[in-house]
Amino acid sequence: MAIRVLIADDHAVFRDGLRLLLEAQNDITVVGEAANGRLSVQQAERLHPDVVVMDIAMPDLNGIEATEQIRKTYPSTQVVILSMHATTEHIFQALRSGAKGYLLKESAGMEVVNAVRAVYAGRKYLSQQIAETVVDNYILQRQGKPDRSPLEHLSSREREILQLVVEGKTSAEIAKVLFISPKTVETYRSRLMEKLGISDIPGLVKFAIQHGLTPLK
Repeated sequence: MAIRVLIADDHAVFRDGLRLLLEAQNDITVVGEAANGRLSVQQAERLHPDVVVMDIAMPDLNGIEATEQIRKTYPSTQVVILSMHATTEHIFQALRSGAKGYLLKESAGMEVVNAVRAVYAGRKYLSQQIAETVVDNYILQRQGKPDRSPLEHLSSREREILQLVVEGKTSAEIAKVLFISPKTVETYRSRLMEKLGISDIPGLVKFAIQHGLTPLK
C-alpha cells in the first residue's frame, strides 16, 4: 500500500516540485495540498494522510501550530517539517509540536523521500545538515528549564492569535476565524503581550518572525 502524503506549503511552485518528486516514487502517493497551516489541518481531517510534509512558515497558521493540532487529533499521521531555519530553537519547537522529521529546504530533494519513508516506519528523521548531537544537547539543557523559550509561556491559542495579529487581522476578523468573540480575542492579545513583555505591534511582528511563527515576506 502506498504512503499517503499531504503537502503543506504556501508556495505553489514548491508544492508542484514536491508533488513531482514524491509521485515519482512507487511507494508514495500525494493525496492533497494545502497553502496554509489552517487548511492543512482541515485537509488532514478530510484525507487522513499517513504523512504531512509541512512548511514551518506559512500564513494564517504556521507549521508548528498546525503540526501540534494534527498530531493531537490524528496521532497516526506523522509530520515532516520543512524549514529555512537551522537554529536549535526552531528544531526544538518542531519536535515539541510532535513532528517526527525536520529538513532544511535547501537540502530537500531525495531527502524528503527518505524522511517520508522513515517517519512512516516510525523513525525520526533529521536533515543531514543538522547535527543530532546539537539537538540532543539542546533538549537535555531544556530539561529542568522548561520555560527557557518565550514561546513556552504562551498557550496554543495565544500563539495562534499572535500570528493572526502580526499578519494584520483585526479582532473581528480573528474572532470569525477562531469562532470566538472579539472581546475574547482582545483579552488573549493583551495577555500574550504582557507575558512577552512587548507593548506594540512592531515588537510582536519582530518576535513572530524571529521565532518562525509567520513568514518573512
